Amino acid sequence: MSQAPLSPNDLERFCRYLYDRTGMVYGESKRYYVERRLADRMRAVGETQFPSYFSLVRSNAAELAAFINAFTVNETYFYREEHQLRCLSTDLLPEIVRRKGPGDKIRIWSLPCSTGEEAYSIAIWLLENWPMVDAYNVEIAGSDIDTAALDAARAGLYGERALSRLPQSVSEAYFEPRGQGLREIIGDLKESVSFTPANLMEGSTLSPHGRFEVIFCRNVLIYFDEAARARAADNLYTALQPGGFLCLGHSESMTRISDRFTVRRFKDGVVYQRPEDGA
Repeated sequence: MSQAPLSPNDLERFCRYLYDRTGMVYGESKRYYVERRLADRMRAVGETQFPSYFSLVRSNAAELAAFINAFTVNETYFYREEHQLRCLSTDLLPEIVRRKGPGDKIRIWSLPCSTGEEAYSIAIWLLENWPMVDAYNVEIAGSDIDTAALDAARAGLYGERALSRLPQSVSEAYFEPRGQGLREIIGDLKESVSFTPANLMEGSTLSPHGRFEVIFCRNVLIYFDEAARARAADNLYTALQPGGFLCLGHSESMTRISDRFTVRRFKDGVVYQRPEDGA
């Protein structure tokens, strides 16, 4: 930053504020990362002193959103951890539909959804691999704390790296070329997935979305400390329908966080289920 580095006290205040709102843990060991992103935001709004910028963040909702966006991680691509998508169509959905009638709604949530690759991947995978997709009203939603990422998800424009894991036939069927190495997801599919803001750490932002049969919450809990993981687990439990399933990233385990979920082991993955009689 052009001004002096953050004092230990200011760094601690800043990191506590970020933690309280996102669950992400930063501290002295990540000082360089923190100061670089702070400097970017301060330049953007014309602030030169940390105290005045910190006051702005706490009083201005738009800057708070931009501030949070600067610290979120949006590394993803289509068909990431494909084994879980296989588990969804082969094991989870057949079990779910046994509790449903023809035409009933099945709700699937990608949280956090980043720039939309996961939510759209779920939609494409079901169209390609689940023969019963047209027999039920499947609703796919994506939510994230990062408003810029949500805008990108709604736009549905992706580069070669994001599409690199997709079979060529799938890319050609669901994406249209837009030049400069970009492809846009087709309109019908774009309209079938909704994207809304939500903060995994704040149950009040999750509850308006209702409950879901399946939630994909992958590769985010690794950024939280133990207390934040426990808080997130409670919010995820509440957001699931009784009998619903939670899919985490391959390096994450709910058994070390909460005992409220039942561990289910399938051929293509381990998932966590809210008991059908769970209060």
